Amino acid sequence: MKAFFYRSSLVLLGATWLLTACSPQGGSGQSNAPAAPTPQQALSADAADKLNTYHELLRIKNDEMVVSMGHDILDRYPNTPAAKEVAQSLPAIEQRYKESSEKNRLTALWLYQVSPMEGGTQSTATIDSSQPSGDDRVRLVLRRHTQWGQNVFLYGEGHGFVCRANCTIATTVDGKSIGIKAFAPTTGEPALMIRDDKAFIATLQKAKKITMNVTLVDGEKKEALVYEVAGFDPAKWASVGKGKKK
Repeated sequence: MKAFFYRSSLVLLGATWLLTACSPQGGSGQSNAPAAPTPQQALSADAADKLNTYHELLRIKNDEMVVSMGHDILDRYPNTPAAKEVAQSLPAIEQRYKESSEKNRLTALWLYQVSPMEGGTQSTATIDSSQPSGDDRVRLVLRRHTQWGQNVFLYGEGHGFVCRANCTIATTVDGKSIGIKAFAPTTGEPALMIRDDKAFIATLQKAKKITMNVTLVDGEKKEALVYEVAGFDPAKWASVGKGKKK
């Protein structure tokens, strides 16, 4: 009898072992491995990483990269919480960046120099025409000289101007038409001197864009010279002494 029960116990233990070995781990019939994220969950996770970078760029005030990263999030991860947050903050930052970039562009159009010049020292503030550009550009020069005093003139890098004795330059300042008296230097330089330099500089300091219509010596070609003058900084145009004009 004992032998019978012993053999029966062995059979039951063997059966139990087989059932356990064939069952999934844990005996519940289900895997404990984490489920793979859905495509939307993966996108949201990537967008959250990008948003962290966006926040860091905001912290260090790098508006250029903030705008770039913001558009990347909006374009690649639409309908995510990150995109929703960026859509609320980005427009104001982008506007600020555009205004700052334009201000820097206009400021960079001006060049300020102080250098020795025959008879003394000169200080100049110069800007090239936006139109025409390249080899056809004409420079607008504000000059102070210890001996010659203050002058304003156009300099054409080889392009002389038609101006017999005195002439009037038809000019538009931010849409308003005015006439500017000028004369050509008797020494033959390809320049056109402004008669009333003080009035011109006062006008320039309040202006954004000045268009001056001139006639070139070459074929008496009519040319509209456009100057984007809003970036002028009078503090950078150094004084070199009072002097007197000749």
